Amino acid sequence: MRQGVKSAATMVVLGLLLLVGGAWGWSALTEPFPGKADLPTCVDTSVSAGDKVYPSQVTVSVFNAGTREGLAGRTMGLFTDQGFGAGDSGNAPHGTSVSRAEIWTKEPTSPAVLLVASKLGPGTKIVRRNAPGAGVVVMVGDAFNKLAKGKGKVTAREDTTICSPPIR
Repeated sequence: MRQGVKSAATMVVLGLLLLVGGAWGWSALTEPFPGKADLPTCVDTSVSAGDKVYPSQVTVSVFNAGTREGLAGRTMGLFTDQGFGAGDSGNAPHGTSVSRAEIWTKEPTSPAVLLVASKLGPGTKIVRRNAPGAGVVVMVGDAFNKLAKGKGKVTAREDTTICSPPIR
């Protein structure tokens, strides 16, 4: 093969490689970015006996069991203003009767539940039952007006798991 033909063949092959590489690069450059991943409302977090639990580690869901419109949303705002993570909110299941505030939970001695109960004030009823939302579930009724000063932290009495806001 003569030198001129060899050079021409090499240039054609290199040109084709350049075109293929350019097309691949252009398609990669113009491809849309992947969508934002949906984070869960809360994630299970292990807490050891003696650990302190703070509001920022607790997700709270609030449901309106009264007739005052927007009560769950306003109450959720009060909790998030105090550093709690926002869970679910909305209306309580049909037929729910709560005068002021209750916590619905399967774990009434959880440090997260005790911290939220302290913010709802003395005498807050903690009911052992299934709850419709994530984290600590609060049912508020028409007599609920505001959060109490409550505790800034609670110490876990035993090893447990709480539902914490995901790290964003």
